[in-house]
Amino acid sequence: MSLREVPSGAIGLLIQELSRLPGIGPKSAERIAHHLLNGDRNQALALAGALRSAVETVRACSICHNWTEDEVCSICRDSRRDASLLCVVETPKDLASFERAATFRGRYHVLGGKLAPLDDVGPDELEINSLINRVRGGGVRELILATSPTLEGDGTALFIANMLAMTEVRITRLARGIPSGSSLDYVNSQMLTDALEGRRSI
Repeated sequence: MSLREVPSGAIGLLIQELSRLPGIGPKSAERIAHHLLNGDRNQALALAGALRSAVETVRACSICHNWTEDEVCSICRDSRRDASLLCVVETPKDLASFERAATFRGRYHVLGGKLAPLDDVGPDELEINSLINRVRGGGVRELILATSPTLEGDGTALFIANMLAMTEVRITRLARGIPSGSSLDYVNSQMLTDALEGRRSI
């Protein structure tokens, strides 16, 4: 759909904003917009309300940086989780993948991305310093670096491992049951479980 074909006014603005979402092109955005307007308007308003509520109330956990509505997320508050076992992931979405697998009972640290020098994403743009401080604060016996098996993910894991090389914390990486170059978001629960159980020291 060319720019000239995009409707003007409120419909055009809705299509434009929907098309900014990942995986949604102009045609998909147009179909979604018409679905919302042709269907139950109360359903569309409920969606808008849920989106506004999430944007206004969801924040990063002050400890692990996962999404939460509270100062500290439910995982960090859960005394049944093993606080000495810390799994480092890139995004809250990756954390959710581990939780769906339901095999990891430790805690997490969300980096907020991965090192990507070409995109001007360095250590200061990620939650690496807070991770270093968290580990050096004591209580962590193993750090599982669960960044994606990509060039940037591997580089991020190596950077963190080097930063903590002088500590006595065991540092491991997920086993390569996960195909190289893939994202954790596309890995099924069994593959993730196998990778977690087959992790190795680095």
